[in-house]
Amino acid sequence: MKWRSLQESVPGEDLRPLREQFAERKQLIDKYVPQEARAIHSRVAAELKQSGIVDHALSVGSRAPQFELQDHNGRVVRSTDLLSKSRLVICFFRGRWCPFCVGQLEAMNHILRERASLVAVSPQTVKQSFFMADQHKLRFPLLSDSGNQVARQFGLVYRVPEDQQAIFRRSFINLSLANGDEGWELPIPATYIVRARRAAYLCVGRSGLHGEAGAYRNCAASEGALILRIT
Repeated sequence: MKWRSLQESVPGEDLRPLREQFAERKQLIDKYVPQEARAIHSRVAAELKQSGIVDHALSVGSRAPQFELQDHNGRVVRSTDLLSKSRLVICFFRGRWCPFCVGQLEAMNHILRERASLVAVSPQTVKQSFFMADQHKLRFPLLSDSGNQVARQFGLVYRVPEDQQAIFRRSFINLSLANGDEGWELPIPATYIVRARRAAYLCVGRSGLHGEAGAYRNCAASEGALILRIT
């Protein structure tokens, strides 16, 4: 289920700026992915922007939903427990099959976690999250959001269109297996910063909300931005 047809050109831990990594991966996609498939991906991203999903997603100053999810080791993680210690950075991503998700989460390893707790949330199963954490040496919890229940509360969920589903299947991206359901739903990539304030948990920052693929292209410096915002 690792992202396919693209090879990491930098061995070991990649410490280059995320913007450079994403630019390289986009070049590889342009080289190896057929133009017809790229056109469908671009159309889906444009339609997501036009749908207004970004405008209806949880905004800064809103109450953040509380959640309780299993991490990649099967342990239950509660947002209230994490927020009792520090601010909480929540990174919503699509899955281990997405090259941009992989790049962002590897970069997240370098966030100053003594200033905030960090979790990454996706609809993939606990087993897929375990494989991802192990393969990419991720040092924070990967939480399995079955059925996108938490992402839905943040207003981030969309259904993959039929023609894009066909491309995923031809590329051996089996979302039914990866996510453990037949819904073909994904969250748009988004990162939230939440803090406890009086009796509520408030969203105090967000980034990456630019539609499907555009989210990664437009928040390529997000790991740096997050460090600044939680200090």
